[in-house]
Amino acid sequence: MLQDPDLISLQEVRTKIEKAWAAAQRFRAFTQEQVDAIAERMAEAARGHAEHLAKMAVDETGYGNAKDKFAKNMFAAERLPAELRGMKTVGVIRERPDEKVTEIAVPVGVVAAVLPTTNPTSTAIYKTLIALKAGNAIVLSPHPRAKGCTCATAEVLYRAAVSAGAPEGIIQCITQPTVESTNELMKHPRTAVILSTGGAGIVKAAYSSGKPAYGVGPGNVPVLVDTTADTEWAVRGVLSGKTFDYGTLCSSEQTIVAETKIRQNVLSALQANGTFLCDDTQAKALARVLFSKGTTVNPDLVGHAAAEIAKRAGFTVPDSTRVLAAEVAGIGRDFPLSAEKLSPVLALHFVESFDAALNACEAILRFHGLGHTCGIYTNDEAKARVFAERMPAFRVLANTPTPQGSVGITTGLFPAMTLGCGAVAGNATGDNVTPMHLINIKRLAWGIRPWSQDEPAKLSAAVSSGPVDRARISAAVDRFLGGKGAAPKPAASPTADIVDKFLESKGIITTCEPCSAPRRTPEASKPGPAEKPVAVSDFVCEADVREAIRAGRKIYISAKAIVTPSARELANTQKDELLISAQR
Repeated sequence: MLQDPDLISLQEVRTKIEKAWAAAQRFRAFTQEQVDAIAERMAEAARGHAEHLAKMAVDETGYGNAKDKFAKNMFAAERLPAELRGMKTVGVIRERPDEKVTEIAVPVGVVAAVLPTTNPTSTAIYKTLIALKAGNAIVLSPHPRAKGCTCATAEVLYRAAVSAGAPEGIIQCITQPTVESTNELMKHPRTAVILSTGGAGIVKAAYSSGKPAYGVGPGNVPVLVDTTADTEWAVRGVLSGKTFDYGTLCSSEQTIVAETKIRQNVLSALQANGTFLCDDTQAKALARVLFSKGTTVNPDLVGHAAAEIAKRAGFTVPDSTRVLAAEVAGIGRDFPLSAEKLSPVLALHFVESFDAALNACEAILRFHGLGHTCGIYTNDEAKARVFAERMPAFRVLANTPTPQGSVGITTGLFPAMTLGCGAVAGNATGDNVTPMHLINIKRLAWGIRPWSQDEPAKLSAAVSSGPVDRARISAAVDRFLGGKGAAPKPAASPTADIVDKFLESKGIITTCEPCSAPRRTPEASKPGPAEKPVAVSDFVCEADVREAIRAGRKIYISAKAIVTPSARELANTQKDELLISAQR
């Protein structure tokens, strides 16, 4: 009989993943209607147990509060299923008749789901629903500090799924999770894809497993409060996100960035809405207790109330305090409060301009939150667009609390508890993860264009019919632009200047007067096809054309010649052809 906890856990993983794999093979034969009925039954059961599971999560982990945990459970059990209704995930999911392509969903098989301690029940509901909606089985690996409430959630969902006709074994939960067992789950040959939520270590392990994985990076959300926004309203929005489940969502606000000109307005609004403003001594004490080893969050203070955190830091605040806030003079390791805090602690950073605010928000994301989420409060849509284009984050939220906005409660984003951070953060996707990430798509494609044995020869002839005549191409482009009323005008080109200087340094070009345009030196010219040698130009400007008109001569140009638009336009006014292509 096994006594070693690690060996017991490893055996449990192997046994349960085999059960899940066998169930997945049977589940492949289910229709869309059958899968949808199972998903609806699971969601109904989750709603019925949402409050009880929320209390279990708080009691077991000590993180957050039951009221907001209940709201997150209901979000996963109500808002998510509403979005799933009507989504095709089984069999033929799309027809493209014009291209004669049929798209067919193929479930991946077994989903390995690694769960966090901060949102153990709502994430279990979410991952199980999207896995089964996509026609897969799932094996849940809870955080050791949340295994009781996570496995209880899995049991509720499993009973509901089987009662609706799902195969036995379709949902499994590891009851004795360890680091070794989680790694075994992720690397097991039966595992098809990994859904990993947790700290940087477990996400890195998922991506190092050799299996397809959807992991998420850390969040360090900056929120820019613009001068055009109603400051009081914006601050209330920030605080409603920051206090949600005591800041345990990784997309909760971490730093307010604002211009100095509205600093006093921001501070007054914070105080008026239950925020305690820390002085320098208190801020340093906060940093000491919140972090260990630089900016690693102390797990014992994650998701605790503001008053409790202040007490641990050595000072007292009113019991009614919702958030602790402290100003930081910069961003980075020397300013630990500018990192992710996973608690109702908020950093404040004031700058002199909107551009400086953009710089600060980008620095915060690059410090500890690449690809995740950021927010802005503004009444200027142009500024919101500038902010969105600049920020290295895949959820840019305007005028909404960032936790609620990022998961799709207050926005039109897909309802999700796994938020991809994109390639910039080493993630496979920047999306909110949906059932469509958990299926493969095969395509039936009919021939719609004829193919003959001489087709390669035709293609070869088309691409090798002779040397490229750059002058003719340039003339065609000029005629097209002229027909659109957008004939180009001569303009200085920084790139051309750099190239010209390089060529001139090599003795290839000199500068002509009066246009100061670069042209080939006589040594670089070769005789053209005329009876006697003539100069062949590689560059023709308007002054060259005017000189040729006055002298009554033609200009011979090489196949690679550059002719300015104004020069070509002037040349085209002549009755006889002025520019003559010469073979070099």
